[in-house]
Amino acid sequence: MINLVKKIKIHPILWAIFAVGALTGLFKEILMLFVIILVHEMGHVLMAYKFGWRIRRILLLPFGGIAEMDEYGNRPAKEEILVTLSGPVQHVWMIGVSFLLLNSPFWSEGDHKLFLFHNVTILLFNFLPVFPLDGGKLFFSLQTLFLPFQRSYHLSFTVSFMVLLCLTYGSLFLLPFHLNLVLILFFLWIHQYLEWKQRHYHFLRFILERKRMRRKKRRKYLKVLPSLTVSQAIRSIYREKELTFICSNDAEIPERILLDAFFERNYKDVPLSQLMK
Repeated sequence: MINLVKKIKIHPILWAIFAVGALTGLFKEILMLFVIILVHEMGHVLMAYKFGWRIRRILLLPFGGIAEMDEYGNRPAKEEILVTLSGPVQHVWMIGVSFLLLNSPFWSEGDHKLFLFHNVTILLFNFLPVFPLDGGKLFFSLQTLFLPFQRSYHLSFTVSFMVLLCLTYGSLFLLPFHLNLVLILFFLWIHQYLEWKQRHYHFLRFILERKRMRRKKRRKYLKVLPSLTVSQAIRSIYREKELTFICSNDAEIPERILLDAFFERNYKDVPLSQLMK
């Protein structure tokens, strides 16, 4: 647990906001937001820790937080879904505690309403299907139960981009001078750009980790043309299933052979028919 606490990093701008809050009388509200964001992110982290995930850091920003993991899509989708949901579920008990403390000497009705507003706002906003929000991660994880990894990623990115575009368009007309919202949208657009720029890197890390890790998965048989290249066939790999490619004359090529050809033998552009020789 001490090691997890050491991974918590507070952005310098957030420290500056604390200082401004102390000078302007808004320290209590800023502290309230800080606690909500910290508890939310620790919900993710504790569930990930339970599953033995590699946790890089917990970064707390002025408008949210990010729990960064060194995992690349090869953990079971069930684990990823639970880790994703473990952040939003923290808001439920925090709201419950606020109701219990209502009208206590140190927790007024005004504090309760403000705390309730921030919790509900963060909870609902986080469920938008936009990367890197919990809704975007959840949408991607659910897709990987049924679709190949790369197809799931591309579809999730497309939905994320379209939702963020609509959100930005609506915000410009309804709340054009809302500084916090502008900062959040700016951060989300930067992340969209980085996601798109690193999409090939993400997929390579996925298949490299897939080659290194040997987990028993449900087998799926996929009929393909012998002329299909190794790099084309590898895009069909699922997260929750282990593929066996069926070529002409019912010849079978296991997924692990395909991964070995891609990484070790540099057969990226070789047709599958040559792997059967």
